[in-house]
Amino acid sequence: MLQFKDPSKLRTKKIVFEDVYSAQDSGTLEQLKELSSKRVGVELINENNSITDAIAREMSGGLTSQCEQDIQKLELYMPLLENLVQHVDLIGDDPRVISWTSNLKIRWTSPLSQSSFFNLMGPRFFQIDKLRFELGIVLFFYGSQIREWASQVLVTDLVQSTTLFRKAAGVYHYLAHEVLPSLQGVLTPEGPPEATSSVSSVMNLICLAEAQIVTIMKAQEKQTADGLLAKLHYGVVQLFDEAMDFYSAAAKECKDISPVLMDYISCSKVVHELRSYKYMAQAVKTEGQMGTAIGLLKLALNKVQRNLGGLESWRAYLMITICHCHKEKK
Repeated sequence: MLQFKDPSKLRTKKIVFEDVYSAQDSGTLEQLKELSSKRVGVELINENNSITDAIAREMSGGLTSQCEQDIQKLELYMPLLENLVQHVDLIGDDPRVISWTSNLKIRWTSPLSQSSFFNLMGPRFFQIDKLRFELGIVLFFYGSQIREWASQVLVTDLVQSTTLFRKAAGVYHYLAHEVLPSLQGVLTPEGPPEATSSVSSVMNLICLAEAQIVTIMKAQEKQTADGLLAKLHYGVVQLFDEAMDFYSAAAKECKDISPVLMDYISCSKVVHELRSYKYMAQAVKTEGQMGTAIGLLKLALNKVQRNLGGLESWRAYLMITICHCHKEKK
């Protein structure tokens, strides 16, 4: 499986809610302070800090994985944030509330934006004065951390990895359909891709494709028939195809989106298209149709070599796959 970790590299600037929102009673003040306290944990994700592994493990209740620790930080913050969003939505037209929210200066980086990818002066921070923006990006961050955890446990537990990829897909589906649509009126084409519904739809399909890839790995362990493996790989191709369509929609909606995301999708699609043809060829070869098998492999190689692109590391992965298909053809 190709690795694409960029979505999990989000960073943010500090927010202190009780310094901005006016609390009418001590209970509300304590809730705002707790919200700020939980956000500190989120702010430390992807930041260099001096906390040792032992201290981090103790603070998280014994979690040893950095991904699990970061997921826990997000899970402690999100319910409190959602509660605040619901309250602010009820009085959202109040000029004082609008002013308070603006004074929060909600700022996040965008690993999927072209300007951040090529910014030699450090990460660019995008500011949108809406609590829904904070909620949307935090949920995007949450989905990316679950996806990263799924990639890490891939080598030890295929069942857990599949479950985590599907959970991440569910987070992105919820984002695309329930949270981000309300932001569309305030977004500009120069805004962060992570705040758009179409990019969350892209990530939803990527996670579903990755879950199916792990399913294929389990099927290979069970020595599943070549014909079925070909169909499973083709299912992955279809998911990446659909992701490409949503990426095209996102590129029209957001001018700043990085082409690296498209490179990952297209390279992954090619890899699994090749594997689908390879298993299809092996299936017909088993039936004694050697000529058809060779024809299928030639067709696959011709299609791929005409459109070989992407980042250097992914091109290298593609070349290994192509060389493997050449061996099969011989």
